[in-house]
Amino acid sequence: MSSLNDIKDNAGSRKKRMRVGRGIGSGKGKTGGRGVKGQTSRTGVAIKGFEGGQMPIHRRLPKRGFHNIFALDWNEVSLDRIQIAIDAGKLDATVAITQAALVEAGVLRRVKAGVRVLGGELTGKVVLEVAYATKSALAAVEQAGGTVTLLASKGDAGETAA
Repeated sequence: MSSLNDIKDNAGSRKKRMRVGRGIGSGKGKTGGRGVKGQTSRTGVAIKGFEGGQMPIHRRLPKRGFHNIFALDWNEVSLDRIQIAIDAGKLDATVAITQAALVEAGVLRRVKAGVRVLGGELTGKVVLEVAYATKSALAAVEQAGGTVTLLASKGDAGETAA
Protein backbone atom coordinates (compact mmCIF):
# COMPACT_ATOMS: atom_id res chain seq x y z
CA MET A 1 0.00 0.00 0.00
CA SER A 2 1.39 3.40 -0.99
CA SER A 3 1.37 6.49 1.16
CA LEU A 4 0.19 9.97 0.18
CA ASN A 5 3.69 11.16 -0.73
CA ASP A 6 4.06 8.30 -3.24
CA ILE A 7 0.89 9.06 -5.24
CA LYS A 8 1.46 9.62 -8.96
CA ASP A 9 -0.49 9.28 -12.22
CA ASN A 10 -0.56 6.04 -14.16
CA ALA A 11 2.11 5.76 -16.82
CA GLY A 12 0.86 7.31 -20.07
CA SER A 13 -2.19 9.00 -18.53
CA ARG A 14 -0.77 12.48 -19.04
CA LYS A 15 0.78 13.24 -22.42
CA LYS A 16 2.86 16.37 -23.01
CA ARG A 17 1.53 18.63 -25.75
CA MET A 18 3.47 19.04 -29.00
CA ARG A 19 5.32 22.37 -29.02
CA VAL A 20 5.08 23.59 -32.60
CA GLY A 21 7.45 25.98 -34.35
CA ARG A 22 10.56 24.95 -32.38
CA GLY A 23 12.97 24.02 -35.16
CA ILE A 24 13.01 21.51 -38.02
CA GLY A 25 14.42 18.75 -35.84
CA SER A 26 11.22 18.65 -33.75
CA GLY A 27 9.09 17.44 -36.68
CA LYS A 28 6.69 20.37 -36.22
CA GLY A 29 9.06 23.24 -37.01
CA LYS A 30 9.08 25.93 -39.72
CA THR A 31 5.37 26.14 -40.66
CA GLY A 32 4.23 24.51 -37.41
CA GLY A 33 1.63 22.22 -38.98
CA ARG A 34 -0.16 25.07 -40.79
CA GLY A 35 0.91 24.10 -44.32
CA VAL A 36 2.44 26.61 -46.73
CA LYS A 37 1.05 30.11 -47.44
CA GLY A 38 -2.64 30.91 -47.70
CA GLN A 39 -5.16 32.46 -45.34
CA THR A 40 -5.13 29.67 -42.76
CA SER A 41 -1.35 29.79 -42.41
CA ARG A 42 -1.63 33.32 -41.03
CA THR A 43 -2.80 34.42 -37.60
CA GLY A 44 -6.21 35.92 -36.86
CA VAL A 45 -8.18 33.56 -39.12
CA ALA A 46 -11.77 32.71 -38.17
CA ILE A 47 -13.40 31.20 -41.24
CA LYS A 48 -15.68 28.54 -39.79
CA GLY A 49 -18.64 28.38 -42.18
CA PHE A 50 -17.06 30.95 -44.52
CA GLU A 51 -17.47 29.98 -48.19
CA GLY A 52 -15.29 32.49 -49.97
CA GLY A 53 -17.88 35.26 -50.13
CA GLN A 54 -20.64 32.96 -51.38
CA MET A 55 -23.78 32.90 -49.22
CA PRO A 56 -23.06 30.17 -46.62
CA ILE A 57 -25.21 27.05 -46.70
CA HIS A 58 -26.59 27.68 -43.22
CA ARG A 59 -27.98 30.99 -44.53
CA ARG A 60 -29.16 29.59 -47.88
CA LEU A 61 -31.36 26.93 -46.29
CA PRO A 62 -34.76 27.99 -44.89
CA LYS A 63 -35.54 27.91 -41.19
CA ARG A 64 -37.64 24.90 -40.24
CA GLY A 65 -39.76 23.88 -37.29
CA PHE A 66 -40.95 25.53 -34.12
CA HIS A 67 -39.59 25.49 -30.59
CA ASN A 68 -42.20 26.02 -27.90
CA ILE A 69 -40.52 28.08 -25.16
CA PHE A 70 -43.45 27.43 -22.83
CA ALA A 71 -43.30 23.61 -23.10
CA LEU A 72 -42.99 21.89 -19.73
CA ASP A 73 -40.12 19.46 -19.21
CA TRP A 74 -41.60 16.59 -17.23
CA ASN A 75 -39.58 14.04 -15.33
CA GLU A 76 -41.19 10.72 -16.20
CA VAL A 77 -41.23 7.59 -14.09
CA SER A 78 -43.08 4.33 -14.67
CA LEU A 79 -45.05 2.43 -12.06
CA ASP A 80 -42.69 -0.52 -12.66
CA ARG A 81 -39.75 1.65 -11.53
CA ILE A 82 -41.68 2.76 -8.43
CA GLN A 83 -42.52 -0.89 -7.61
CA ILE A 84 -38.82 -1.86 -7.92
CA ALA A 85 -37.92 0.92 -5.44
CA ILE A 86 -40.63 -0.26 -3.02
CA ASP A 87 -39.39 -3.87 -3.25
CA ALA A 88 -35.80 -2.70 -2.65
CA GLY A 89 -36.91 -0.82 0.47
CA LYS A 90 -36.01 2.61 -0.91
CA LEU A 91 -39.65 3.78 -0.85
CA ASP A 92 -42.19 3.26 1.91
CA ALA A 93 -45.55 2.22 0.43
CA THR A 94 -47.39 2.84 3.72
CA VAL A 95 -46.95 6.63 3.47
CA ALA A 96 -47.76 8.91 0.53
CA ILE A 97 -45.13 8.79 -2.22
CA THR A 98 -44.39 12.42 -3.13
CA GLN A 99 -42.18 13.90 -5.83
CA ALA A 100 -39.56 14.73 -3.19
CA ALA A 101 -39.66 11.14 -1.87
CA LEU A 102 -38.92 9.82 -5.39
CA VAL A 103 -35.84 12.06 -5.61
CA GLU A 104 -34.69 11.12 -2.09
CA ALA A 105 -35.05 7.40 -2.89
CA GLY A 106 -32.90 7.83 -6.00
CA VAL A 107 -35.70 6.92 -8.41
CA LEU A 108 -35.39 10.39 -10.01
CA ARG A 109 -32.53 12.87 -10.09
CA ARG A 110 -34.66 16.00 -9.93
CA VAL A 111 -38.32 17.03 -10.17
CA LYS A 112 -37.99 19.46 -13.18
CA ALA A 113 -41.44 20.92 -14.04
CA GLY A 114 -43.13 18.05 -12.25
CA VAL A 115 -43.25 14.27 -12.13
CA ARG A 116 -45.31 12.44 -14.74
CA VAL A 117 -46.24 8.86 -13.81
CA LEU A 118 -46.48 6.41 -16.69
CA GLY A 119 -48.27 3.06 -16.74
CA GLY A 120 -46.98 -0.20 -15.41
CA GLU A 121 -47.83 -2.81 -12.79
CA LEU A 122 -48.17 -2.47 -9.03
CA THR A 123 -48.43 -5.33 -6.58
CA GLY A 124 -49.57 -3.32 -3.57
CA LYS A 125 -51.60 -0.30 -2.55
CA VAL A 126 -49.81 3.07 -2.91
CA VAL A 127 -50.75 6.73 -2.51
CA LEU A 128 -49.07 8.94 -5.11
CA GLU A 129 -48.81 12.74 -5.02
CA VAL A 130 -47.49 13.79 -8.44
CA ALA A 131 -48.05 16.52 -11.02
CA TYR A 132 -49.37 14.29 -13.79
CA ALA A 133 -50.43 10.70 -14.42
CA THR A 134 -51.45 8.89 -17.59
CA LYS A 135 -54.80 7.09 -17.88
CA SER A 136 -53.09 3.69 -17.75
CA ALA A 137 -51.17 4.73 -14.60
CA LEU A 138 -54.37 5.95 -12.91
CA ALA A 139 -56.14 2.69 -13.79
CA ALA A 140 -53.25 0.55 -12.50
CA VAL A 141 -53.01 2.42 -9.17
CA GLU A 142 -56.79 2.30 -8.60
CA GLN A 143 -56.87 -1.41 -9.50
CA ALA A 144 -54.20 -2.03 -6.84
CA GLY A 145 -56.37 -0.13 -4.33
CA GLY A 146 -54.33 3.07 -4.21
CA THR A 147 -55.01 6.70 -5.06
CA VAL A 148 -53.32 9.42 -7.14
CA THR A 149 -53.39 13.08 -6.11
CA LEU A 150 -52.51 15.48 -8.93
CA LEU A 151 -50.58 18.59 -7.92
CA ALA A 152 -50.20 21.86 -9.83
CA SER A 153 -46.83 21.74 -11.62
CA LYS A 154 -44.43 24.64 -12.20
CA GLY A 155 -45.82 27.02 -14.82
CA ASP A 156 -49.15 25.17 -14.83
CA ALA A 157 -52.50 26.27 -13.46
CA GLY A 158 -53.46 22.67 -12.67
CA GLU A 159 -53.55 20.21 -15.53
CA THR A 160 -55.87 17.22 -15.49
CA ALA A 161 -54.77 13.68 -16.15
CA ALA A 162 -54.57 12.62 -19.78
